[in-house]
Amino acid sequence: MKCNISICGSDGTRKLEKESSGSSPAELWAVYDGEYREGDRIELRCDRENAFIYVKLDDAMDGAVLFYTGPYSFPIPFGEAKLSYSPSSFSGKRHYLYVREATEAEVAQERNLACNPWDFHGNTGLFPHTWANVETRGESVFASRNAVDGLVANSFHGEWPYSSWGINRDPEAEFHLEFGREVALTAIGIWLRADFPHDAWWTQGTISFSDGSSLTLHFEKTGAEQRFSFPAKKVTSLTFHKLIKADDPSPFPALTQIAAYGREA
Repeated sequence: MKCNISICGSDGTRKLEKESSGSSPAELWAVYDGEYREGDRIELRCDRENAFIYVKLDDAMDGAVLFYTGPYSFPIPFGEAKLSYSPSSFSGKRHYLYVREATEAEVAQERNLACNPWDFHGNTGLFPHTWANVETRGESVFASRNAVDGLVANSFHGEWPYSSWGINRDPEAEFHLEFGREVALTAIGIWLRADFPHDAWWTQGTISFSDGSSLTLHFEKTGAEQRFSFPAKKVTSLTFHKLIKADDPSPFPALTQIAAYGREA
């Protein structure tokens, strides 16, 4: 398996390009000496699709085992888009990027199959991937990707690490999670945003799975993880919706993090 990492400017200029040797297991690191500019993108390509790879494209962000389905092109965040990322990320004059084949043990173990710190709106190559029918004011700190970035800080709202999925007070809000392949799930974990009394909370929500089944979740007013177990089911996606807000003066319930526990199908 060969992997290629490139850093491309807004004009298409390749500021860095490095390719693995094709040895097994594939491993590739790259160091970029330079400051990122608006319009820069990190591009990742592998010569085998539908493969599991470990991805860490910035030293200030977590790495994760992800499912690669095709070319991945990540826009370096600036300005408002940067608010949901660590201030240390993508900053400075030297950057370390790393990718490798995931080990058999990493792929086989039970884990949170929803986590992807490298998700973003236009992501079509690294799964899991999220999207929502509404995000508060279109702001990055309320985007769907925040609910799978692995961060569970939920006692405040807004900038990193307190980002969340915000629903803009819409009772018809829906959060969608796509795995990119079939997985076997056994539990769902939910961290409600808990910036009380600014925040309200949901007393109930529904998880609808791609196999046609659904699970009704009943929530308590807490910032702790609320986990819901069920017999293993094989699915490719799920939707978190039918959200019922508590009778509370605040109009602002939100989702800090969702976990989908299970194994590869």
